[in-house]
Amino acid sequence: MIDLGRAIKAAATTGKVVYGVQQAEKAINGGEAKMVIVARNCPSEFLRSEDYDIKLFRFEGNNMELGALCGKPFSVSALAVIDKGTSNILSL
Repeated sequence: MIDLGRAIKAAATTGKVVYGVQQAEKAINGGEAKMVIVARNCPSEFLRSEDYDIKLFRFEGNNMELGALCGKPFSVSALAVIDKGTSNILSL
């Protein structure tokens, strides 16, 4: 079983991750995102839909829990992985 927190941190430090609904949607629409992780209470209908051809991971916790898991001092409803770096996050 993959440790989601560790995988996100590895992707953020060795690759590229963008945080937030608007940034994630922009990364998807621009064709940059390889994967999207959304919190249970993500307000974006688009991100929760699966109408795009990239991997979607639904985080079981809320945006506060996802923010804490990402090591951020704020809530994170969604994040997009643009470059996985050395992480194994795409195997979720």
